[in-house]
Amino acid sequence: MNTFTKELNDIEFNKLSSFIYSNYGIKMPYAKKSMLQARLQSRLRETGKETFKEYCDHVFSSSDDLELVHMIDVVSTNKTDFFREAAHFDFMQSVILPEYKEEQSGETMNIWSSACSSGEEVYTIAMAIEEFLEDKKRFNYSIHGTDISSRVLQKAQNGVYQEERIANIPMALKKKYFLRSKLRENPKVKVVKELIQKTSYQRLNLMDPSYNVHKIFDVIFCRNVLIYFDRKTQEEVINKLCTHLKPNGYLFLGHSESITGINVPLKQLKPTIYRKATN
Repeated sequence: MNTFTKELNDIEFNKLSSFIYSNYGIKMPYAKKSMLQARLQSRLRETGKETFKEYCDHVFSSSDDLELVHMIDVVSTNKTDFFREAAHFDFMQSVILPEYKEEQSGETMNIWSSACSSGEEVYTIAMAIEEFLEDKKRFNYSIHGTDISSRVLQKAQNGVYQEERIANIPMALKKKYFLRSKLRENPKVKVVKELIQKTSYQRLNLMDPSYNVHKIFDVIFCRNVLIYFDRKTQEEVINKLCTHLKPNGYLFLGHSESITGINVPLKQLKPTIYRKATN
């Protein structure tokens, strides 16, 4: 009986890392070889491949698009939290939402979380809007979440999280926007259906030549994903995002990201907060 030879050699690593970077924009330096090997072990088991060479041959020579989806699911990093970078949501409530409420004429406010991971960002946006609208005349809104990983998108659609994930959310918001399971072991919470109904989800690769989304958005979040791209790719991604952003619409980046020195139609308002030019 053959035993699995699950060592990733340098040739296979270089092929995989080049492919992942070219197609998904995720930088995979040699220092991450062990991490890539560990993450892809499960794909060898699932596909019945005994070596990384067999797996590489399968991925690169077949038309198995589904395996590419599975591969990027285990390779991509999906770190996120509720109310991560809280200043962005404060800005929404103090500037963007009052402005929209004043100017809107019955249209739906459309927001895009372009690297939404497992949905924490999407539902934080929804909570921020609901809290703003609590004692005011309501307007309709919709939040579209996209991510490269189909695995985390399924979690976002379900809106179910380990209870510890909401530990830092104020109690008043927990009571209002989450339902707690009755399980004492491994307790979970579920986002209330009123928020889930405001959301939609779609698998999308920010490296695609164009984005298959059919709305023009008032606000786009693209936080903590550009750090994985080189400067040229960052410029291309932001410009593609801007084609789906209304004139005077807002773009949020992550705390360690910047558009300094790249050619994009945006004006900086605050660190990591930008507005699209009107001409």
